[in-house]
Amino acid sequence: MINCDVLIVGGGPAGSTCAWKLVQAGMNVIVLDKHTFPRQKVCAGWITPQILSELEITAEDYAKIGIIQPITRFITGLIDGPEIETDYRRVVSYGIRRFEFDHYLLQRSNATLCLGEVFQSLHAGSRRWIVNETYSAKVVIGAGGHFCPVARWLKGHDCGNEVTHAVSSESQSVVVAQELEFEMSLRQQQHCSVVADRPELYFCPDCQGYGWGFRKGNFLNIGLGRDDEADLFVHVRDFVRSLVKQNKIPADLSDRFHGHAYRLRTELPAVSQNSNILLIGDAAGLADQHSGEGIRPAVESGLIAARSMIDATLDRPHELGILYQDRLREWFKVPPPSKSLQWIPPQVQQRGARYLMRSRWFARQVLLDRWFLHQSQKPLPG
Repeated sequence: MINCDVLIVGGGPAGSTCAWKLVQAGMNVIVLDKHTFPRQKVCAGWITPQILSELEITAEDYAKIGIIQPITRFITGLIDGPEIETDYRRVVSYGIRRFEFDHYLLQRSNATLCLGEVFQSLHAGSRRWIVNETYSAKVVIGAGGHFCPVARWLKGHDCGNEVTHAVSSESQSVVVAQELEFEMSLRQQQHCSVVADRPELYFCPDCQGYGWGFRKGNFLNIGLGRDDEADLFVHVRDFVRSLVKQNKIPADLSDRFHGHAYRLRTELPAVSQNSNILLIGDAAGLADQHSGEGIRPAVESGLIAARSMIDATLDRPHELGILYQDRLREWFKVPPPSKSLQWIPPQVQQRGARYLMRSRWFARQVLLDRWFLHQSQKPLPG
């Protein structure tokens, strides 16, 4: 049996960030992931300066190992509608490739890595958790994304004679998305008008999702996500045709689209309080409710979980669960739904949204500053 203080299932930004802080605190940490790294990851892949601050990374240092594309402006609008360019005249975000970013964070964690190993089993031992009949840990962290096996295990088991509930809830809105990222040939670059420092965001006419075109050096990322899974393929197809028609992207895309899903942070249900099992990142359903951003919530929930374990006593599950729950809810506050809009028919709301998408003030002050860049939100305190 291999013993450790904490076993983390999932080596993405949530798991690697949590491991990094715990190892710094002197804990013995194992990260288990079914993939070997570096691995392909479907993600638009942009991060704000606040994320770099929380990870204690500078753009200059990261540029030595991977692509980090400065972003200074955006194009926004409706698909096949008028466009608005918002120029910040300074760097407000960065584009990264998850292939490189996740591998860098995982290697930097200095945790013991057990890669290429599938999570198969979890059960309680003598005051410890036994994973895959091989690993013994005081605490298990689920960081395996929307389909995290630890989260699924929690939903079907009793712990400490009480039913344990995951952070995420079936009532939360689930976004489904399809996207691709590939390196363009010289000829494809000539047929691509998407500018590297200016991502383009286009919202669906029914305002139930949005698509994007994002260039990082010679790499092009195209995708579309929606709250409604119905006819997703049709929406993606029509969006790509629109971009090709406007000569924004090359017609001969070099790869197939890949799908993924995640829950939006519309509520924060109870966290397991007595089992020494915590969920972080997309496993906890923490993606931003407006933009769908998942990297920052992943990093921040990983840090919160790590600090809770450092401050609590690992041998007292109830103390750890309560501490993590309180800190998670305090940081990831979810505003109550607006009752003032409930009486307005959806068609009228959509017409209003389409009108706002033509407003330069709305594009900058709400859509970009508040929903995508979180300009008013400071980094998680150290």
